[in-house]
Amino acid sequence: MTYCVGMMLERGLVLMSDTRTNSGVDNISTFRKMYHWEVPGERIIALMAAGNLATTQSVVSQLEERTKAPAERHNSLLQADTMFQVATIVGKLLQDTIAGQECENGHSAAGTFSASMIVAGQIKGMAPRLFLIYPEGNFIEGSFDTPFFQIGETKYGRPILIRGYDPKMTFEHAVKLLTVSFDSTLKANLSVGMPLDLLVIQRDRLKPLHERRIEADDPYFQAVSTRWGEALRQALYALPDYKLTGSP
Repeated sequence: MTYCVGMMLERGLVLMSDTRTNSGVDNISTFRKMYHWEVPGERIIALMAAGNLATTQSVVSQLEERTKAPAERHNSLLQADTMFQVATIVGKLLQDTIAGQECENGHSAAGTFSASMIVAGQIKGMAPRLFLIYPEGNFIEGSFDTPFFQIGETKYGRPILIRGYDPKMTFEHAVKLLTVSFDSTLKANLSVGMPLDLLVIQRDRLKPLHERRIEADDPYFQAVSTRWGEALRQALYALPDYKLTGSP
């Protein structure tokens, strides 16, 4: 399992993913789940993946190959005219990859190779866009009615996103919000793990504004985790007390 979030702001896009993959409690590894491609000044495209590792690695490898010689290849991320076309390319490739793996391994493998992806980015002259791509290859687009997408282990980190999100928030506040969301998920589910990858895409910059890997001993992450726990306890104690029936 994994956890990835892509978020739309008026200022641009913020993406965060964990790096844990496991096939049992005694087989835990670290794999990157976030990738991006760019032509500085012309486009930036980011992808996050969750699901079967063989499937997601196959899709990413094929996308990498297509970007190495875009002038001679069709369907390159670096040739697509719009982000909608980019999402279509990724969706079709994901669908074909899953179908090929299931065919190779027999009908009993159906569902084993499932994966989902978040695609985000901007092409010059157009607005930043965010897409959630399903295993079947179809997708939906983010909007300010649906301003963020999650894939993987979504339930533990979702409440803080719903309560804290504001489209006008700064990138710094968005990173803080995502940090709390990931901290809550890490605390609740061992299948999500450090380090985390972070990518900030500013509108019309067309190259990463900020990119880094957050390790388990990162001072900022540790400070947010500790102070968020303390703030929750203080907020709980500050709420009105419940009166038990028959209590004085």
